[in-house]
Amino acid sequence: MYDSGYKLIILFQQPPDPAEFERRWSEEFVPLAEQLPGLKRVVVSHTHGGPAGPVDIYLVQELHFATQSDLSEALSSPQGVAAGQCLVHLAGRLTTLLFAEHMEDRPRPGDS
Repeated sequence: MYDSGYKLIILFQQPPDPAEFERRWSEEFVPLAEQLPGLKRVVVSHTHGGPAGPVDIYLVQELHFATQSDLSEALSSPQGVAAGQCLVHLAGRLTTLLFAEHMEDRPRPGDS
């Protein structure tokens, strides 16, 4: 059994001033992103490196939607435009945006 949908993945590279980035991200971008129409779930991950050691990715933010159409409509909405403009001013070249189909498995009890 699994859930599916579409998501926008935002990869933030290591900012020059992490404390200032965190402040602006949480006070400026997050409130705008959370107003996107059709937004179902938000997942935020702070990275702690990878198998080979340090990585350049500082933060991963996922914005989940039920359908690809819902995601497209959200990004073209007034709230989406405002969030996009904020993102450019906040982190411009420090971001990579990805669109992805999302499937989430829920293992049954007893499955290994």
